[in-house]
Amino acid sequence: LIIKMVQREQELPISNKLWLSVTQAAKLLGVEQKTIRRAIKAKEILYVVESNRYSLEMGSLLGWAHQSPRLKNKLAREGIGKFVKEWKEEFVRH
Repeated sequence: LIIKMVQREQELPISNKLWLSVTQAAKLLGVEQKTIRRAIKAKEILYVVESNRYSLEMGSLLGWAHQSPRLKNKLAREGIGKFVKEWKEEFVRH
């Protein structure tokens, strides 16, 4: 079994990262699953496909969510952001 991680049309090596399902990612960020699926389609976040299921890399999700004021606000109000006082800079860099 070979798994490739895709981001913006390039293959990246798999490393020891935290992977989430689309459902978990949506709940974590406080958005709808269709919002996550649009980001996957646009290759805006790192993902792998295994057994016809997407697995999304958490750091990539957080970085993506911090790029848009609307997503950042949803993360803070409805997602995990309501439990986080300050984000590490490595996750909010663009």
